[in-house]
Amino acid sequence: MANCDASRKLIFKVAVPVPLDRLFDYLAPDGCHPAELKPGIRVMVPFGKRCQVGVLLAVEHSSKIESDRLKQVIEILDAAPLLSESDLRLLQWSSRYYHHPPGEVLAAAFPVALRQGRPALLQLPRFFSLSRQGQATLPEQLRRSAKQQVLLAMLQTAGGAVPASALSDYKPALKALLAKGLVQEQAPGPVSLPQLAKAALCANPEQQAAIDAVIANLGRFAVSLLEGVTGSGKTEVYMQIIARVLEQGKQVLVLLPEISLTPQLEQRFLQRFAVNMVSTHSKLTDNQRLQAWLSMQQGYAAIMLGTRSALFTPMPRPGLIILDEEHDSSFKQQEGFRFSARDVAIARAKGLGIPILLGSATPSLESMANVVQRRYQLLHLPNRAGNATTPSFQLLDIRNKKMQAGLSEPLLAEIHATLAKNQQALIFLNRRGYAPVQICHGCGWVSRCRRCDANLVIHAAERLLRCHHCSSEQVLPKQCPACKTGELQALGLGTERIEQTLEAVFPDKVIVRLDRDTTQRKGSLEDYLEQIHAGRVDIILGTQMVAKGHHFPRVTLVAILDIDSGLFSIDYHSSEKLAQLIVQVAGRAGRADQPGKVILQTRHPQHPLLDILLSKGYRAFAQSALSERRQAGLPPFGHQALFRVQAAIAEEPQRFLQAVCQAIGELNSDKVQVFGPVTAPMARRAGLFRYQLLLQSPQRKELHQLLDNLLPAIYALKEAKKVRWSLDVDPVDLY
Repeated sequence: MANCDASRKLIFKVAVPVPLDRLFDYLAPDGCHPAELKPGIRVMVPFGKRCQVGVLLAVEHSSKIESDRLKQVIEILDAAPLLSESDLRLLQWSSRYYHHPPGEVLAAAFPVALRQGRPALLQLPRFFSLSRQGQATLPEQLRRSAKQQVLLAMLQTAGGAVPASALSDYKPALKALLAKGLVQEQAPGPVSLPQLAKAALCANPEQQAAIDAVIANLGRFAVSLLEGVTGSGKTEVYMQIIARVLEQGKQVLVLLPEISLTPQLEQRFLQRFAVNMVSTHSKLTDNQRLQAWLSMQQGYAAIMLGTRSALFTPMPRPGLIILDEEHDSSFKQQEGFRFSARDVAIARAKGLGIPILLGSATPSLESMANVVQRRYQLLHLPNRAGNATTPSFQLLDIRNKKMQAGLSEPLLAEIHATLAKNQQALIFLNRRGYAPVQICHGCGWVSRCRRCDANLVIHAAERLLRCHHCSSEQVLPKQCPACKTGELQALGLGTERIEQTLEAVFPDKVIVRLDRDTTQRKGSLEDYLEQIHAGRVDIILGTQMVAKGHHFPRVTLVAILDIDSGLFSIDYHSSEKLAQLIVQVAGRAGRADQPGKVILQTRHPQHPLLDILLSKGYRAFAQSALSERRQAGLPPFGHQALFRVQAAIAEEPQRFLQAVCQAIGELNSDKVQVFGPVTAPMARRAGLFRYQLLLQSPQRKELHQLLDNLLPAIYALKEAKKVRWSLDVDPVDLY
């Protein structure tokens, strides 16, 4: 960069990833050129005793801080902005809406490697093709080298450029053919107009209506909610709309709630689209996520599939955003920058002037309310695709029934009958481990976590007691630690215990357990899914991992073992989550030409939620739930913000929240209700005492005005230095 005297007078306004709600002023580094200083570039700056990677947001000629007190930027890391003006606007809006420090919000837009200051260098894949000489050479002319002969024939058959990854078994032969001038390296170009790798399916009338409605909005902002029953072919609708967007040379961002759905959907997209496509999620390496981000940011990739963290990936040619399973709570970040990927994705689509498509069989109550208010257009797929029919439901009253580790005799008989027809059964229990607690039959001692107000869960295969909240663990005791004599027993059910029971009842059948414990190893989930689809599995047992998006055509029986725990929760969100879970899990049954059956074991068969959901369907439940929420002033008819506070000493969070309440009172905001302070539902976690304070207002504007005025006062509180606190705007749970 050219030297300039003016650079010494320039002040950099930098967003530094620290928990302080402000930008920081720095002196420009020596030798920088003002014309090259654009918002969106990364800079290395001194901060305290260490260096931080920040983002330049503005360049000014003055500062409120005296220049001799300002530190100098150490290094400018990028020659050109990594974030566009629209990206920066979205991130700054997100910082204001969620009242979160701007430096941490902007850091969330980058993959880890860029946050660490690594260069933004895209490593494009290498491609090889035949030269003119290679096209004219017969493979038989290379008979002295069998490998070269095979490789030449392969390239001639391919007829075009072949990626280096497909030639990894022929590296010496490739090197030799390059030296002979028979093969040449071909530089990959930008995204070209797509060709369908596989023809689209014939859409039914409802699917075609949904496709046409979204395509009509291409090039302008619109929110469409695709409400499709499980198995109705929502993915085919997505792909046909994406094909039209790709024809226009635009890019598509597809967000998914779970990592487990990414490889399955990626495979379907690869079979359909002959374009550059990338995926990003937490199980990839830092470099893999960096390359995926840069591929999209530089316009090399046309499609990105990703989880919540992919939301802020830059797109130079944005065309469409899709959010699959939009109701899923996984789209809400629960630590740090607590944003809703669904809500911010809608704000992003609006800023870019492009359509966004939300898909779900069980739309969130917020989205259903927006349909009623005509903010979203509703697209409905009421029928399953092909010959598949909606499964039948059976409530199985297990009161006074003989049980085998949570499995009733009528249910076991249904499983036997299903397996006898060479069909698959899916058993759902949303609790991993062997059992949720170990108890002494003699003195009543219970295995409690020393750091949390929670029980330690038995993991029998590992011979461990583990806390599912703080991850602390200890060896499974052989005798009662309290009385030293009593018999230790497992109390309650977990997937590991159910698996053991199923293996005893069905010794000649193949059982696969899908939960976090069995799918930690890389590629294990994909291996299990391949076995299931190949028909080599008889019984599938799992947690929420099996409820979302999976297509199991051989499954005709679904059993949900424990729904009662979701019927009596203190959190008003619980009924919505339970209804969604039941419908989503039930949707795995009967997705091919065989009819499906869903059995729900319960001790409360007359419960109103179950009655309306099973007799009238999810939409009727949603209308009833929305009516209840309207009467109570709860979201989406009210707006909430939740302060969560924790400290090692129980009195400190109470003092802090009492000071917060006093500050609220001084602001005279009578339009915002204050609930608390109260202890959190789990009062102690990981050794810290937890309290919370809930703010609620019928008007979003009043709530945010209060927060705007309140937060500076909170940052100044002396009590704030003794606790760890967070603010959750639009919380999806109160835990």
